[in-house]
Amino acid sequence: MKRPAAKRSARTEPRLPGRLEAEAVAVTLAALALFTEAALLSYDPADPLIASGARVSNWCGPVGALVAGALAGTLGLAAHVLPFAAGVVAIRYLRGLPFRPRWIPLAGWSLSLLSLAAGFEVLHRAFPETIPVGAGGFLGAGVVGPLSRALYLAGSSFVLLITGALGLLAATGVSLRDATQGARQLARAATRELGQLVRVNGARLRRRLAERAEARAAERDEPEPEEAEARKAPRPALRLTPKQKAKAGEPEVVEHRVAAPAPLRQEALPFADGRGEGPYKLPDLDLLARGPDQSPNLDRDALIRNSQILEKKLADFSVLGRVVKVHPGPVITMYEFEPAPGVKVSRIVNLSDDLALALRAISVRIVAPIPGKNVVGIEVPNVERDVVVIRDVIAHPCFQETDSRIPIALGKDIFGNPVTADLAATPHLLVAGATGTGKSVFLNALLCSILMRSTPEEVKLLLVDPKMLEFSLYQGVPHLIADVVTNPKRAAAALLGIVNKMEERYQLMAKRGVRNIDQYNKAIAKDLATNRPKADDEIVPKKLPYIVVVIDELADLMIVAARDVEESLMRLAQMARAAGIHLVLATQRPSVDVLTGIIKANFPSRISFQVSSRTDSRTVLDANGAERLLGMGDLLYVPPGSSKLERIHGPYISEKEVEAVTLWVRQQGSPEFDPTLIRLSQESEKTEERGGELDELFDQAVDVVARNRIASISFVQRKLKIGYNRSARILEQMEADGIVGPQEGTKPREIFVRPPDD
Repeated sequence: MKRPAAKRSARTEPRLPGRLEAEAVAVTLAALALFTEAALLSYDPADPLIASGARVSNWCGPVGALVAGALAGTLGLAAHVLPFAAGVVAIRYLRGLPFRPRWIPLAGWSLSLLSLAAGFEVLHRAFPETIPVGAGGFLGAGVVGPLSRALYLAGSSFVLLITGALGLLAATGVSLRDATQGARQLARAATRELGQLVRVNGARLRRRLAERAEARAAERDEPEPEEAEARKAPRPALRLTPKQKAKAGEPEVVEHRVAAPAPLRQEALPFADGRGEGPYKLPDLDLLARGPDQSPNLDRDALIRNSQILEKKLADFSVLGRVVKVHPGPVITMYEFEPAPGVKVSRIVNLSDDLALALRAISVRIVAPIPGKNVVGIEVPNVERDVVVIRDVIAHPCFQETDSRIPIALGKDIFGNPVTADLAATPHLLVAGATGTGKSVFLNALLCSILMRSTPEEVKLLLVDPKMLEFSLYQGVPHLIADVVTNPKRAAAALLGIVNKMEERYQLMAKRGVRNIDQYNKAIAKDLATNRPKADDEIVPKKLPYIVVVIDELADLMIVAARDVEESLMRLAQMARAAGIHLVLATQRPSVDVLTGIIKANFPSRISFQVSSRTDSRTVLDANGAERLLGMGDLLYVPPGSSKLERIHGPYISEKEVEAVTLWVRQQGSPEFDPTLIRLSQESEKTEERGGELDELFDQAVDVVARNRIASISFVQRKLKIGYNRSARILEQMEADGIVGPQEGTKPREIFVRPPDD
């Protein structure tokens, strides 16, 4: 009779806990839930699970690391459900509700938890780069392993979805019909609330947008005085279609107007300081071809449509924001995109290829962010690009009226404004780019800028052309300080001669007590103006011209004479600025063996045309971006004293224009070569004929042979303590120079030089 009573006692409902007991259980469960969740959130697989004295990174110490390791190793990411379940039970105890653990709900929750862990394991196997290893724990891995072999990941996902749903049905006791009906009611309630919110705030939002659009239109209708003067220009660089006013929510299309070049005199370029007067006549501007009279029309609707495409494509990648301004230019159009709060700039930069695909563009470059603004610049190439000609830049007031000592025309910026630079302030320029991207055309534009602006008394040129084709048109120009150098070995000698010129100029400036060439020329001009008397044997000093050294292909020089060339370039780059000597180095192979660290460190101003890879772009500019240029003169420029990249469209100058300018200049006079450079070039030719450079012990060997009247390989080897082969080469060089005679059998060589004592 006692056993039935025991069964009835077991089936009775559990006793409800007292208030204090229930609250104690609730607080304990809540504390355990918080502790477990904190341990899971700070879980680090590298933490030791056994107390070994090593420092752990878990927030809850070694115990937390042990708990988190056990739970995460068993269930993976699904372990976060356990603290949540403990919190739910704690809330039930606080509310005085009993916790009745029944086997069917427990089995349902366990099945759902196991399905969730297995689901995380399926996600890890489908997306290994996004979902971490161990996302499902060893339970999830144990379930998914045989399932994936039999059903693959798709079938496994379907099975796990069914088992998880069955577990939830068993755990909650809610039927699918009731769940569907509840979800439908919740959706209807949410729709009603959303509709009410839209109706209440829609009118207010439309009113604010309309007021903002009217204010913006009023600002455009009343331009400032500077804008009014700019609109009087006869030829705008960009002309838009009649639809000018932006609608509400549309980006603002900014029209950039460039002042038209002032009319020039036909005989020469006018300069305020009187340059060009005298026997030398500067080239006529009509030698250069005119650019197109008007730029092609830009369709405003197309710009707005591209803005919408950009916003939609970025939104597809969860990058929210809007295009606030559009800046159309001659070659590219910049869209200013203002990202929404919380959007990382790096996410936008990585989407350049996707944006190019959406816009059907050749390449899209992203400037993130634009300095001084809270927007990101997206540069998209125009379907029809303008041709930037050199005449438009040279004829502009920014080139005519500049005080620069060696002005050069760089081209136009992305808005169509002419850009110039002072090579004397640069002070050296490094130019790189792949073949066919406009590098040679840019060098011709640079040289013609100098010829159009400066006389031979102001600027001298040394041109190094290892390819023997690029600078042949400049042969015989009076600005040359020596013939165009085409032999790489002679180029090394010419650079050494420029180093000697630099040292001579430093000695002259030291005697005058000045610090640079400008101060020296001012002192000389002051002496000539005051007509200070001089001794009969004293040479009247002259002003020193600037010297510009242009090397078309640095890679060829580095292959033939890397050590000599690099040493000369290093000395010139470090010291030649004050002496008025400036370097322009160009290469189509921007690798680290050509652009060495020593060269790059002394050339802060750099220009990069389109290159083939990001590595080449970083080699030239120390930044990415050159690999996304368009070619045909599109370049990135690092100005002196700044690390900000400026995108410029280089000017185009045809070979016919170069011939016309050089012919004009040659008719003004013949070049006056520097005797030092001529002597070094001749010595280089003799050295080349002898088969190489003179041995550094050659002079000492000649002295030994002349004193002892013995010219044998073994004697020179013994006296100079050198090797046999080196001694033989020295004697061959003596024979080539006519110092000793040839070897005739066993007879000693004849010696044709006298002893130094005679």
